[in-house]
Amino acid sequence: METNRRPVKRRVYDSSLRQHHAERTRARVLDVARQRLLADGFAATTIAAIASGAGVSVDTIYKTFGGKAGLVRAIHEQDLSGAGPVPAEARSDALQTTERDPVAIMRGIGQLAAEVAPRVAPVMLLIRDAALVDPEMAALKTELDDRRLARMIHNARNLADGGHLRDDVTVDRAGEIMWTYSSPELYELIVHTRGWNADQLAGFVSDALTAHLLRR
Repeated sequence: METNRRPVKRRVYDSSLRQHHAERTRARVLDVARQRLLADGFAATTIAAIASGAGVSVDTIYKTFGGKAGLVRAIHEQDLSGAGPVPAEARSDALQTTERDPVAIMRGIGQLAAEVAPRVAPVMLLIRDAALVDPEMAALKTELDDRRLARMIHNARNLADGGHLRDDVTVDRAGEIMWTYSSPELYELIVHTRGWNADQLAGFVSDALTAHLLRR
C-alpha cells in the first residue's frame, strides 16, 4: 500500500553564522584582554580574569590563543592594522607606489605613524616590560622588533627605488632611522612624557624623516 510521505527537510549547517559568532567572541576576548593587560600589567593579569570578563571559558582562550603571550601577539596584530577596513601597512605600500612627491610620502608615513602608534605603542611597551621577566615575551619582543625593522627597510628600499633616498644614506641605514622614529620608546617620550598630540607626532616624524632621508 502506497502512502504519501512528505520529504524530510534537512537542516542546513550555517557555517557563516558560526564563523561570525567565533569572530565576535574573539574580538570580545581581545578587547577585555587589552583593557586588563594595560591596566594591571602582564604579570598581574590572569587568563581566568580575562575569561570571566569576556564571558568565555579558560579552555577557550588557551585553545584559541595559547595563553597570555598569544593574546598579546593577537592584540598587537589587531592594533597594527590601524583604523578602517584597509590595514595600515597596505595603505603605506599604496602610498609609496602611487605618490611621486617624496615629501608627500613622508607626510603620509607620519600620519600613519600617528594613527597606529596610540594603538600599538602601549602594547609594545607592555611587551618590553614583561620581556624582563618572561621568556615568551622576551622572544616576542625580539620577533616584533625584527619584523618592524624589516618593514622599515622595505619602506627605505621603496624610497631608493623611486630615486628619493639621499646618496650618502644606505637602504639599511635608512631603515634603521625609520625604525627608530617608529619606536614605542619615542612615542613614550614625546606623547606620554611630554604630552604631544597625534598631529604633533605626525609632523615631527615626517619632518625628521624628510630631513634625514630625502635628497635635497
